[in-house]
Amino acid sequence: MTLTDRAAPEALEPETVVAAAKLPAPAPGAVAARGRDAVASIAWATVGVAIVVAGWWLVTLSSPGLATPLEAARALQHLLASPFHDNGPNDKGIGLQLFLSLQRVFVGFALATLVGVPLGFLIGANRRAWQAANPIVQILRPVSPLAWFPIGLAALKNAPHAAVFVIFVTALWPTVINTAAGAASVPRDQRNVARVFHFGRLAYVRHVLVPHALPSVVTGLRLSMGIAWMVIVAVEMLSGGSGIGFFVWDSYNGSNLANVTAAILLIGAIGFALDAGFLRLSRRVTLEEVPS
Repeated sequence: MTLTDRAAPEALEPETVVAAAKLPAPAPGAVAARGRDAVASIAWATVGVAIVVAGWWLVTLSSPGLATPLEAARALQHLLASPFHDNGPNDKGIGLQLFLSLQRVFVGFALATLVGVPLGFLIGANRRAWQAANPIVQILRPVSPLAWFPIGLAALKNAPHAAVFVIFVTALWPTVINTAAGAASVPRDQRNVARVFHFGRLAYVRHVLVPHALPSVVTGLRLSMGIAWMVIVAVEMLSGGSGIGFFVWDSYNGSNLANVTAAILLIGAIGFALDAGFLRLSRRVTLEEVPS
């Protein structure tokens, strides 16, 4: 689509949109229904946890080497009693190990976002860019994340930096693909309106492309963060030295499966918190359909 360089009309600028009227307060019945739904959700979640713990306990009866739920709970309590102690490279608190892992994840994720979002917009909005980039994305995307670790280690000569490189590569593809899908799915009606009002390229990107693609971008970021948090554990098992992955592997080598299990619970809890944050963000940016 060819766009002229004329600016968008002032009537379409966000600053001129009339503020929406205040919504009426929810009815008491609706509040009560929400309360009942919340209680039911908590109750069913409790049932699910109880079933998993019971199944876990039954498995430990036939596999004595595994940590029981009670042993894992005690190990978790012990780890959280002093989470940030640092008595040398081989004796760091679980809080420090998690902090180091999160730091690597966030750095790699931020780099992937800085590269993936603009690249996704480019290949989603430009057919030639899509034809050029799509084969590369489809070839590199299925490669196992751990296969990139030797490449990063050879190039960077530093294991923690190589771990960040792996996170960057791993988090890149979901962001690129989802952003491109959102940019490519702009409805024809919106493109026609932009043409009628002679939107320039910048106005088109600001008022049409980005708002429409934003939910897809956030979905891609959510997927990327989830994958990055999973991959960091495996990468740190290879790199060694520090991080929650190293802690899990070191505990296993020391035959301390209670610590391994406690670390798994913490990894899951942090992953749940990260996903919940992105889920909340995605709900805030999701476009609501206006009934015709």
